[in-house]
Amino acid sequence: MAATWLWAMSSLVLVSLLSLMGVFTISMQEARLREMLFLLVSFAVGALFGDAFIHILPEAFKTLGPGPATGFWVLLGILIFFAGEKFIRWGQGSAFEKPASVKPLVPLILLVDGAHNFIDGMLVGASYLVSVPIGIATTLAVVFHEIPHEIGDFAILVHGGLSVRRALLWNFLSALTAILGGCAALLMGHAFKDFTVVVMPITAGGFIYIAGSDLVPELQEKVSLSSAFWHTLLIAAGVGFMALLLLVE
Repeated sequence: MAATWLWAMSSLVLVSLLSLMGVFTISMQEARLREMLFLLVSFAVGALFGDAFIHILPEAFKTLGPGPATGFWVLLGILIFFAGEKFIRWGQGSAFEKPASVKPLVPLILLVDGAHNFIDGMLVGASYLVSVPIGIATTLAVVFHEIPHEIGDFAILVHGGLSVRRALLWNFLSALTAILGGCAALLMGHAFKDFTVVVMPITAGGFIYIAGSDLVPELQEKVSLSSAFWHTLLIAAGVGFMALLLLVE
């Protein structure tokens, strides 16, 4: 059992460290980085939609069945994040005389990504309970799965008003929930199965809400043929990357 814990925790630390990929941008001038943000955010939109529709929802339908239950949980996720953003905007409006520099989508993306990382951690932990080879295979799938997420999340956090260093810190703290999820799976075994089944479609609803409600409208503010071409291309690239990950799952 000690070996299982060692393998699982080592794998989850590796997964969590992926959140620091944005460190390579620190040497860039912040003005130049912000010029790239709309392109990175476009990729993030595709990655969020792709993850929701290609990975999370098919898995949810597989566990919950073909009935309407999955759709109801997705809609609940959308409503939860809509209400959460309303609450955040209300809090900012009542606490400050002028709008806060940090956009409401920042805490939203941290919340939904934390839940997503928690589920990934549970999957890794549970897979190591089966065998080490299966645990390693699951870890590799999660690593490839997380790379576009971490690029996109970092871009969204900086775009949302955080400095590069604060974005790295908060993205890393959000990623640490994977370790909590792994510990829960190892300690409780299959007791968390029902929890995961419910949280997955709610997480998908959160991804759909953030991508469609917060990010796509901002991309539409740039009106030119070149921006239309590059934004569409990068959204498709984000979806395509998620589709390619099916080959390693």
